[in-house]
Amino acid sequence: MFIDEVIITVKAGDGGNGCLAFRREKFVPRGGPSGGDGGWGGDVVLESSEHYNTLLHLRFNPEHTAQRGRHGEGSKRTGRDGESIKVAVPVGTIVYNAETGERLFDFTAPGQSFTVAHGGRGGRGNARFATSTHQAPTEHEEGKPGEFFRLRLELKLLADAGLVGFPNAGKSTLISRLSAAKPKIADYPFTTLEPSLGVVEVGDRTFVLADIPGLIEGAHEGHGLGTQFLRHIERTKLLVHLVDVSEESGRDPAHDFDVILEELASFNPELARKPMIVVANKIDVCQDPKRIDAVKAKAREHGLSFYAISAVTGTGLDELRYAIGMKIFSTVERVTIAVGS
Repeated sequence: MFIDEVIITVKAGDGGNGCLAFRREKFVPRGGPSGGDGGWGGDVVLESSEHYNTLLHLRFNPEHTAQRGRHGEGSKRTGRDGESIKVAVPVGTIVYNAETGERLFDFTAPGQSFTVAHGGRGGRGNARFATSTHQAPTEHEEGKPGEFFRLRLELKLLADAGLVGFPNAGKSTLISRLSAAKPKIADYPFTTLEPSLGVVEVGDRTFVLADIPGLIEGAHEGHGLGTQFLRHIERTKLLVHLVDVSEESGRDPAHDFDVILEELASFNPELARKPMIVVANKIDVCQDPKRIDAVKAKAREHGLSFYAISAVTGTGLDELRYAIGMKIFSTVERVTIAVGS
């Protein structure tokens, strides 16, 4: 199950109480105060890990509490600090305060850590209050409470390029042909119900390609699967817009092109302005070349690169793989690959 948004609670440990004690030993009638300080409460730390690619493990484990500090003891013994806890999250997780909506942290690389809730300070024992004029203090402090927060965690997959298009346009087939990803593929709409990632090799370089569920007209209003998965391509450097040009779709491919651009802009205007490659798919079963020309004209109208492929037969895939790689990698770092090799 792919879970990309959860609400969790985190509670740092409370500080231990300071101790009220006096030294009582034989032949030491005025031993003085000896109460030790309480220990600090443990922190709650979020840490990004490559071992997770979904927030599912937090959906069923939403409460996280660190250990409280031990109380101080006599003989000026300080209580032991509480143990901090680490909560693993997948790379690409954004942390929000669920109450205020404030963005707290964005995990963009593995091994990053963020202390989201700090433990409470331990209270001072009465030995801390002794002075030259106040030699038998009875004052002592209770430990401070640890911080408590309700957090909203939102996962945005980290990919270099993202596939967008109508349902059944061939996105899952394409990612399975370009990479080792094995998404569900079937001849009906909405086969893909959750995003998937594939690693594509271009010469001695690689890039990550994301496949998200298809969009339909009115997706920004909740039609179909809505736009709930579009957040996963917000970080991408490039969009690969796949258009089904076959007659089997029963739709106008040029109209499909406009619809997807409108849905991207409705969700986030920045998405519609991202670098994009337009790809006409299923040319092997397209009987009318005018359908391909119509999409090519749309791409030229928007100043976008155009490629015609068949994800099933493999026609044009080498050129497309190279083109995506060249768009993602800088123009200085040329990819050394022979097209068609």
